[in-house]
Amino acid sequence: MNSQSGIVEHMNEAGELLLHIDPERVPAWAAALRATLAEMPLRIWPDRGDPDQIRYALLWKPPPELFDGLHNLQVIFSVGAGIDHLLSCTTLPAHVPVVRMVEPVLTAGMVEYVIYNVIRFHRRMHEYDVQQRQAQWQVLPQVTAGDLTIGIMGLGVLGEAVASMLTKMNYRVTGWSRSRKSLPGVRSYVGEPELLKFLSDAQILVMLLPMDETTQHILNKGTLAQLPSGACVINAGRGGLIHENDLLNALDKGHISCAALDVFETEPLPEAHLFWRHPNVTVTPHAASLTNPVTAVQFVAENIRRHQNGKRLKHTVVPTDRR
Repeated sequence: MNSQSGIVEHMNEAGELLLHIDPERVPAWAAALRATLAEMPLRIWPDRGDPDQIRYALLWKPPPELFDGLHNLQVIFSVGAGIDHLLSCTTLPAHVPVVRMVEPVLTAGMVEYVIYNVIRFHRRMHEYDVQQRQAQWQVLPQVTAGDLTIGIMGLGVLGEAVASMLTKMNYRVTGWSRSRKSLPGVRSYVGEPELLKFLSDAQILVMLLPMDETTQHILNKGTLAQLPSGACVINAGRGGLIHENDLLNALDKGHISCAALDVFETEPLPEAHLFWRHPNVTVTPHAASLTNPVTAVQFVAENIRRHQNGKRLKHTVVPTDRR
């Protein structure tokens, strides 16, 4: 029996899968799901059919009423790597396991985004952009990768992948996380007692933390002041990690020289927001790494197969992270 038939065997008896995602992304995701899970009936919100038949749900920012009557729901899959969009739903069932999206294309996209911005700031390309607009010919001082410390806040799957690539490029890499990490070439800092020391060395700060009550506004007036003068900030985690006004003040004073921001407290970013027009800020529309439906559905299908065979699900969120 091949893996595909193993996935779909007895799928009708195993119930149905409910998809909730942005309307413009429904066609691509529905096509990928139907191609990979051909024998499992697919429901696309708001069509739930018989709610008792729904065993699995693949979700992005579900409305509270989505979970009404889903008494037989057994696994919830997140469309994205983060799950704060699920945790913010007041009706999210506490007893149903939640699976984070972890797949190679999503990880690779995040690595590309961070590496691009690290190199851009390291080689001062953002400053050369300004010079070009001013028709100014001036060579700027340059440092080697080995003389630059990149600090990564959050050493989960994405953070580890970013750290691994940066060390291969000869950058000095440090990481800050909830637990001690042992990664080749990476100096590990842990918890609040070691946060300020971690920040004091980070010439380029990369934020890949999840969002919860312990990380909200973790980068604020006080912590920004601990960064070296002229530091750069890259945020591809969640917008709420940064106190936006405090970052703007640090940029205006020159303590922070530049920022690449992909996520914001309010999305879409309001047209009047100062980030849009700040000369030292690069804005992207939460596009650092987009989940690829074809490869992501393979990950979902594998976990469905594991669940049906009584095996442990991959990349479930531990209960303490769902408080």
